[in-house]
Amino acid sequence: MNHSMYSADRATHLKVVVVALVAAIVVAGFSITAHVTANDGYQTARVIKADKPVTITSSSTSLVR
Repeated sequence: MNHSMYSADRATHLKVVVVALVAAIVVAGFSITAHVTANDGYQTARVIKADKPVTITSSSTSLVR
């Protein structure tokens, strides 16, 4: 068995391509079926509205110049 991809024959390259293709299909299939749904079947987005601007006048960090 030759461990170099440069001197491998056509059948070895074909095996590598087939294994990679099968692995990609398995990962894609798993990612499609593994989705998260809400309990009621509907997904809702949280809406965060901006309030009044706030100015910070003091902090606990020290300023070094």
